[in-house]
Amino acid sequence: MPAGLVVVDKPAGLTSHAVVSRVRRALGTRKVGHAGTLDPMATGVLVLGVERATRLLGHLMLTEKAYDATVRLGRSTTTDDAEGEVVAETPAGHLTPDAVRAELATQVGEILQVPTAVSAIKVDGKRSYQRVRDGEEVELRARPVTVHELTVHDQRVVGEFLDVDITVRCSSGTYIRAIARDVGAALGVGGHLTALRRTAVGPFTLDGAVSDLDQVSVTPLADAARAAFPAIDLDAEQAQAVRYGRPLPLAIETLTGVFAPDGEFLALYRPEGGTARPAAVFVG
Repeated sequence: MPAGLVVVDKPAGLTSHAVVSRVRRALGTRKVGHAGTLDPMATGVLVLGVERATRLLGHLMLTEKAYDATVRLGRSTTTDDAEGEVVAETPAGHLTPDAVRAELATQVGEILQVPTAVSAIKVDGKRSYQRVRDGEEVELRARPVTVHELTVHDQRVVGEFLDVDITVRCSSGTYIRAIARDVGAALGVGGHLTALRRTAVGPFTLDGAVSDLDQVSVTPLADAARAAFPAIDLDAEQAQAVRYGRPLPLAIETLTGVFAPDGEFLALYRPEGGTARPAAVFVG
């Protein structure tokens, strides 16, 4: 089985683990992992690594992400999305479009965000969502995240609720559910997500993503690395140094893929002290 990435358009109702299991069966290999989970309710881009490419996933998880979402103002739930139990309801039809836009604008930039309690964040070695399921009270600390862009597309009254369609471009670790929760709380009516679709993980988008989990294709590791990171083509001597895990006299500014003269993907290198040092080597 060749190493590489599979970009899936995840259907609603499946966990990320279930998607991995389906792809394992389709490809006939156990070595498949994912770069960042999607909730069962959510759809969209889920990047999977196959064989050696699973080592690439931890670096891909740190890249920018983009989402389309619908926020329902006027209802709070235990999970901050439509799958949770209703906690409170407050009529929201009186909210003006300008007031909603202004509050959503406060979520743009570098912010401190408290993740939802049913997130996959580990608390003392145990997933937060599992602690909630076990009946524990979980309070997570606020974490710095960056929302690069938040665009409001539509606002409409649905009964006593107000539904707001938004697009968000953000850093890894940002919870769109938390944006819905916090905006609803600030407006005094509560809020949660009724729909979430991830449209991009770094350079990987819905274009070319597969929805048939029984018929998947693998993007070769070298092609995937070139798409996801800046690339440098090395000469034979430099390539040999990489195989030994040695630093390279390269001026790089960020995590960069290095390639052998024949196009083989060798490693990811990071800048350090004016030179480039290996972050992850993919060849012996």
